[in-house]
Amino acid sequence: MTFKRLLQFAISAVSIEAVFAHQVPLGDTIEQPETWLSKYGPQIDQPFSGPLAFSHMTYSRCLEDESAQFDIAVLGMPFDTGTSYRPGARFGPYAIRSGSRRQREARGYSLAWGNNPYEQGSKIIDCGDVPIIPFDNVLAMDQMEVAYSTLLNRPIASNQSVWANGAQLAKDGRERPRIVSLGGDHTIVLPILRSLNKVYGPVSVIHFDAHLDTWDGYPGTVSEQSRITHGTFFYVANEEGLVSNSSIHAGIRCKLVGLGDIENDESVGFHFITSDDIDDHGVPAIIKRIRERVGDTPVYLSLDIDVIDPGLAPATGTPEAGGWTSREVKRIIRGLAGLNFVGADIVEVAPVYDHAEITGTAAADLVHDFLSMFMSQLPPTPHALPGSWSRDEL
Repeated sequence: MTFKRLLQFAISAVSIEAVFAHQVPLGDTIEQPETWLSKYGPQIDQPFSGPLAFSHMTYSRCLEDESAQFDIAVLGMPFDTGTSYRPGARFGPYAIRSGSRRQREARGYSLAWGNNPYEQGSKIIDCGDVPIIPFDNVLAMDQMEVAYSTLLNRPIASNQSVWANGAQLAKDGRERPRIVSLGGDHTIVLPILRSLNKVYGPVSVIHFDAHLDTWDGYPGTVSEQSRITHGTFFYVANEEGLVSNSSIHAGIRCKLVGLGDIENDESVGFHFITSDDIDDHGVPAIIKRIRERVGDTPVYLSLDIDVIDPGLAPATGTPEAGGWTSREVKRIIRGLAGLNFVGADIVEVAPVYDHAEITGTAAADLVHDFLSMFMSQLPPTPHALPGSWSRDEL
């Protein structure tokens, strides 16, 4: 090897040694990937994703978690073995929660109400569903009553009163949480009234429905339990002294045996407003009549989705043509704010008969109205907002 070649080799060796001397071990050269949290932030639920809780709110199995506290609870009652026609309302709680997916606490402000119910200082959570047995109605009725009483007797989550007259209305002077129940067929109201009676005594019922639900029984009734259906539960509730003689139906339009049904209905403690009355008297008159009827008594609101016309809410077990629109029902509910509501429900949503979730969506929106109604001391008044229609122009 010539001297020149030898010199080149020596220089190359020194260069290679210098390169390797500055190398970092292979494991330390891999750049750690950026995490989701550091790059994109919290793992939020999209309207179409996430666990199925009402309006994406906090979910708890409150019946087993005795530490769960709340001021208002949403509770599913998937029961439908009291129906006289089409079953399927056991899937109602699922359908209503599914219809609520575009709602959420952070975007709950309503122009109509002028509030966001989740920002009024009350803790509102979804307490899941009562695991109701579908094979034994006697057992199912007891399960619903025990479940409702369990939550009704929890201490409220807030350190101060969250609803006017709550403590004064209770027999023992202790303010209770309020529950919005998701049915289920309408039979669920009987165990609810039994539970409420232990705390408040007889209550006035505002009953939105196409049907009276005060019949004394159906043909073929041969046992005490078979008397209890989604069309007879108010009759039984009256026998048990659970409802005040100051209750009222709204939206009635069903077929009757005759005027004897109306006489029987009045004996159970109800007056009624027909679906046609909205054309003859208007929404303000309907609101006025309901408020005058129940007065300052403890009030329970029960809404059968079939009060809405089946063209707008087809997913129900006993549809009746000629019902109110969802807008009309929502407006009447706003006019009832400030009454002494002790609870509310929405029932008879049977999603197998739905199309594009229109019934589930309407029901979920009405539940949002119930929450705002609970939070409001008076009916909302129109707001003078920039760009809105001024009252002088109407």
